Amino acid sequence: VQLVESGGGLAQPGGSLRLSCAASGFTFSSYDMSWHRQAPGKERELVAYISIGGGSTKLADSVKGRFTISRDNAKNIVYLEMNSLKPEDTAVYYCARYLRTGRYDYWGQGTQVSVSS
Repeated sequence: VQLVESGGGLAQPGGSLRLSCAASGFTFSSYDMSWHRQAPGKERELVAYISIGGGSTKLADSVKGRFTISRDNAKNIVYLEMNSLKPEDTAVYYCARYLRTGRYDYWGQGTQVSVSS
């Protein structure tokens, strides 16, 4: 199993970034997926979740209305579209595979997102 994030970088407040997580080594369309983030000195937090077919999504309150999670099961990619970025969105962003038992069993290496003017 491999999860590889990309798309991070530096953005200005109010700007946008789109993160991608390319999955391999398992049947991507059979698993729920998620995005998490960890800011310096803080615990890792769940940002967004998407079900197997993409029909169900959940977003953390802090990103609702600004972030969108989606997936392309034909390409084995899960996306995180981030708009209206704020400095407090600065963090390392990770994608993870979610098990229906409530556990995240595989993680990517993370991609840095920095929001600053």
